[in-house]
Amino acid sequence: MQRFRQYRTDQATRDKYAEVRLAAADFILPYFVVEGSGLKQEINSLPGVWRFSIDELLKDLAKTAALNIDKILLFGVIEQSRKDARGTPACLPDSLVARAVRAVKQSYPALTVITDICLCEYTEHGHCGLVRDGEILNDETLPLLAAMAVAHARSGADIVAPSAMMDGQVAAIRAALREAGLTETKILGYSAKYASQLYGPFREAAQSAPAFGDRRSYQMDCRCGAQALQEIAADIAEGADLVMVKPAHTYLDIIQRARAQFPDIPLAAYQVSGEYMLIKAAAQAGVCAEIQTALEVLTAIKRAGADFIITYYAQTAAEKLHG
Repeated sequence: MQRFRQYRTDQATRDKYAEVRLAAADFILPYFVVEGSGLKQEINSLPGVWRFSIDELLKDLAKTAALNIDKILLFGVIEQSRKDARGTPACLPDSLVARAVRAVKQSYPALTVITDICLCEYTEHGHCGLVRDGEILNDETLPLLAAMAVAHARSGADIVAPSAMMDGQVAAIRAALREAGLTETKILGYSAKYASQLYGPFREAAQSAPAFGDRRSYQMDCRCGAQALQEIAADIAEGADLVMVKPAHTYLDIIQRARAQFPDIPLAAYQVSGEYMLIKAAAQAGVCAEIQTALEVLTAIKRAGADFIITYYAQTAAEKLHG
């Protein structure tokens, strides 16, 4: 008889033999930024998550920094009346996100600031690229994504993260950054981004739901695994410094396969809004303990091979780990 229970007798012993340990530095905290001042708007679809005006964002970042969370991901949320067919507000040098980046880097220079590069939050139709006769246009969208990335990089973004799932988006952004002399800016590719039903709460939070159809013509089919590895390989070849699998805990097999095939590139995984809400709803129903369940799932994501985890639980998890 082999006796494995000797590794589990008490907490100190379990900690000693733990193979995976979560830390605050593993987390990337998403933030939703809005125009105005003095605004902290709780998001109905994401209890415990808020939209912040830039001044309120800076206040909340004091807590984030104190918890040793050193990476954030910014999303801009603008009024519908300002949106157009091309997502023009996203690409302006003085866009909402560009101004947020400047403010954050001025107040928290050591913080790694990542910005989402996609048009869906800024187009009147809610799709991630330009649209003609109901078709989402790939190549015509690339210059807009590149312009958005350059605007964010010039404002001080450390990493730009293209999430539109347009073919060639990393190459277009890398070329534009190089031409602008922004060679230090890194690119985090949303390389294996699946067309998931688990994005619903985010789309309400970012006000980015498509006005027609869906995104299955450009985001990945959940029945495919080999394609994810091909997408990651393509992004690396085009100049991505980091890559991502999204969603995370429902795609642990993809994270594990990506880690095995690409052992030398930093790998992020996004625990998306619906995954966050699955835990929260179960806890509210009294069928699990919320933070313990969240930590278990986050540990599984790291165990599968993720170096970094984008999660709305970042502050809560860091507090628990810190305490």
